[in-house]
Amino acid sequence: MAKLILTHEVTGLGEAGDVVEVKDGYARNYLLPRKLATPWTKGGERQVDEIRQARRARALATAEDAEAAAAHLAELSVRVVAKAGSTGRLFGTVTTADVAAAVVAAGGPKLDRRKIELPGHIKAVGDYQARVRLHDAVQARIPFTVSAG
Repeated sequence: MAKLILTHEVTGLGEAGDVVEVKDGYARNYLLPRKLATPWTKGGERQVDEIRQARRARALATAEDAEAAAAHLAELSVRVVAKAGSTGRLFGTVTTADVAAAVVAAGGPKLDRRKIELPGHIKAVGDYQARVRLHDAVQARIPFTVSAG
């Protein structure tokens, strides 16, 4: 088992600043090459504190603010424009960064792309829903339309 400090949020494992123990292969082949974690050391406690402070600064202050943002997101008409062929199949895929930019363009709040979860690979035009974690206790759904452009 490898002991690591998460530098980014990993779904199902923890948030940035958490100290976790994972199997060696998961650490060596996934977390460390993608820079999602660093090896735990005795001097790493200072690094953990810095990561937690940065996470608190980025997080919405309270659950009430997150609830208000969730209600606002549900009312938005979000449209992601992507290049597509004549059959409606996209040239590429829609990313979380595309959804975050479309939310801002629709008049919504600026979202961290790492907190957005898409329903798999989006490779065709149509209507979809993404999930975003606004706060520890608040998740919101973002309905959006992918159209050819």
